[in-house]
Amino acid sequence: MPASSLKSAYWTGFRHAAPFLLVVVPFALLFGVVGTEAGLNLTQVMGFSVLVIAGAAQFTAVQLMAENAPTLIVLVTALAVNLRMAMYSASLTPYLGAAPLWKRALIAYFLVDQTYAIGHARFEARPEMTLPERLAYIFGAITPICPMWYVMTLVGALAGQGIPPEYALDFAVPITFLALVAPALRTLAHVAAAGVSVTLALVLAGVPYSGGVLIAGLAAMIVGAQVELWMERRT
Repeated sequence: MPASSLKSAYWTGFRHAAPFLLVVVPFALLFGVVGTEAGLNLTQVMGFSVLVIAGAAQFTAVQLMAENAPTLIVLVTALAVNLRMAMYSASLTPYLGAAPLWKRALIAYFLVDQTYAIGHARFEARPEMTLPERLAYIFGAITPICPMWYVMTLVGALAGQGIPPEYALDFAVPITFLALVAPALRTLAHVAAAGVSVTLALVLAGVPYSGGVLIAGLAAMIVGAQVELWMERRT
């Protein structure tokens, strides 16, 4: 495999991931601020971002901790929110499963919503890519996203209350997931699952300890699977 081909794949991944910095930066800043406001010290905030490296699960865990939720509830809810990572890994296995274990372990650690979204889309669109090219591409996508997550979490934790409220950093959370989910709504099953999850999450917003989110997610998976089976029977 020519080195130029791998270099091209790496920088293509880098360029494709770079626009996500527009939401990753405020997202990470916001977590740093929220974590310190919840009473975590700098080491604990950074430990969250380095060890967990999953924004939605981090926000969920911190919110529940601030509400003095039982430890078991915090762990179960955060794991449930992050369950999508298992599905991400499964869908990437046909493309990256033959890579050496240490490379798969690194990718698994750095697998976040943004790197998965552009990686999977690229591999589907370019089935002719070789395994080394896919690895170069995914590591290229990781490069601008994950280190910046650590850096901006640190900045947010150190800045704390110094960031004016009118900056409204919390816009980054919904924008991030809208940008990732919207292009994936390509079938009736996808749309049905998304509609059910959004509706139930809003209706059950008052359920303690973010239980409504768990119920909405479970219901969405059931509805999506049933719609997919119904469509298969029709065809």
